[in-house]
Amino acid sequence: MMVRLIPHRIDYDNHNTPVLYDREIDTYAHAVLAEYKPQLLYEPGALNFQHFLESYLEATIEFHDICGDDPERPILAMTVFKGGKVRVFDRENECISHVYVSARTVIIDNAVMKPGKEGFALFTGLHECGHIMMHWDVFLRIIEDEQGIEDGLAPLVCCRRESTETPARHNADRDAAGWREHQADYFAAALAMPNATFKPFVYGILRDNGYYRNSVTLGSDEDLDILADDIIPDAIAEVYGVSGRAARIKLRKTGLVYSSASRN
Repeated sequence: MMVRLIPHRIDYDNHNTPVLYDREIDTYAHAVLAEYKPQLLYEPGALNFQHFLESYLEATIEFHDICGDDPERPILAMTVFKGGKVRVFDRENECISHVYVSARTVIIDNAVMKPGKEGFALFTGLHECGHIMMHWDVFLRIIEDEQGIEDGLAPLVCCRRESTETPARHNADRDAAGWREHQADYFAAALAMPNATFKPFVYGILRDNGYYRNSVTLGSDEDLDILADDIIPDAIAEVYGVSGRAARIKLRKTGLVYSSASRN
């Protein structure tokens, strides 16, 4: 049975969007992993997002060339909340077509699944898991309130590239939609790199390299910069199956790596 989200505050003015601290999302992700695959809380390893979606969340996964409305803002994935048609690009006939998808389907763009993008695919899939697990009722409310959905098209939520690549710099800059994207991003990282193994793993690399503090400040020593910004992220990416970028973000969010400017 899927673990329910921990008791939380909600923003009634924004379709009951949850109000969550990052540490609360960490706690939730820990509880989910304890039920889904507890060994991931004891041994660093890669989570199979497709298996998680299908077996734990009982969702359906489909892969298509998603047809977006703005080539400058590509859609990476969609979560479908009610059954209906979705626009996709038919490569064989070189035209836009429609496919029917059922509720609780996650559609991932084929470009995300290209060889060499495994870490990006993992994060994209787990981001959608975050929306399903934390925002299902929220998006149903939003969909019910929206007008003008074309007849027959599936009510869905699209996640575009900029939602993960250009997050708001400060909490005050986020609106409700921005908070939902942040929560899904943070949950994805918390599932893929749980603190229970992540921090000891990083500490181990630091000790193996003769460094006995629990955090590194970039810009103070060239060798430490290479260790913190290259060697450690590469090791994390290999063990957890994430991208180097996701590893660097996690290192900073957990306070294991700082930039010199952030400590001034």
